[in-house]
Amino acid sequence: MIPFVDAVRAWHDLYTVVGSVSGTLIGLLFVAASVGARIYTKERLPAVRAFVSPSVVHFSAVLAVCLVSLVPTSSWTLAGLMVGAVGAFGVVYAGLVWRGIHRHGFHANLDLDDRVWYAAVPAAGHATVVVAGVLLLCRSQAGCGLLALAMGLLLLGGIRNAWDITVFAVTRE
Repeated sequence: MIPFVDAVRAWHDLYTVVGSVSGTLIGLLFVAASVGARIYTKERLPAVRAFVSPSVVHFSAVLAVCLVSLVPTSSWTLAGLMVGAVGAFGVVYAGLVWRGIHRHGFHANLDLDDRVWYAAVPAAGHATVVVAGVLLLCRSQAGCGLLALAMGLLLLGGIRNAWDITVFAVTRE
């Protein structure tokens, strides 16, 4: 069995680029939040926690997975545990966000596409990270490809949601 570091060597550039993109998008979310700061009042804190904060967390999960994938370790077990932990945190977080959306009644105003992009896509992305972690624990190189799929889901969902949040912020009085 080849060491983990050799298995991910072919994915190195992808993980580097995706990690850089996710870090940049986190920074842009902070800029967007600054631009829309006038609408992020204390009364809207539940909405910020339900819609803005998750995008930062999802991009951060992508960054964390990329960092784990670039750790120069030979241990499939260590890599699988770290990737699985990032995914498990994301699944739990996505569930808590959805619970908060329901608790504050935001779900009543969400269209189907918003339900898909704010809830289903991130949950699927994080769950895919968990499965990739399990595959890595089993020393399967398929985990590397599945991780790429998961990061794509989280990035696309985060980009769509960040744009939606930005449009909301700049169009509100």
